[in-house]
Amino acid sequence: MSALWVVLGLVALQRLAELVLSARNTRALLARGGREVGARHYPLLVLLHASWLIAIAVVVPTETPIDWNWLAVFIALQAARAWVIASLGPYWTTRIITLDEAPLVRRGPYRFMRHPNYLVVAGEIAALPMVFGAWRLALAYSLLNALVLWLRIRTENAALAARS
Repeated sequence: MSALWVVLGLVALQRLAELVLSARNTRALLARGGREVGARHYPLLVLLHASWLIAIAVVVPTETPIDWNWLAVFIALQAARAWVIASLGPYWTTRIITLDEAPLVRRGPYRFMRHPNYLVVAGEIAALPMVFGAWRLALAYSLLNALVLWLRIRTENAALAARS
């Protein structure tokens, strides 16, 4: 089995596990009176992330060697992702769910910045294609991600403004 398929398979499994955790947290937050905002743009986010992995699988030749430096960057980003998820705990979802009485999380990376998860995602979008030298994919998806994040961060900031 090629390194490409191993890496993509592991990333896909990680993302699927995160979707399960997100769905569980989303259900719990909604049951506590939370409300979702930005649901209309959520399919864009899903499409972006799914097509990113598919594009890497389709464009990158199977036997492309790994750039170990970029893989190290991507692995470091996974540690940062885990820190974000652990810091948010039951409030972490892939959707924007706001619970009016919940305080804003100010621990972990949230002590230093408002949206560390989006910084991690931006890094991942660029780094994973670079593991296989696919700089054009890294650039294209980074630009697409910037557009989606522009909308998402505006939406999330508006939803959280009352709780700031």
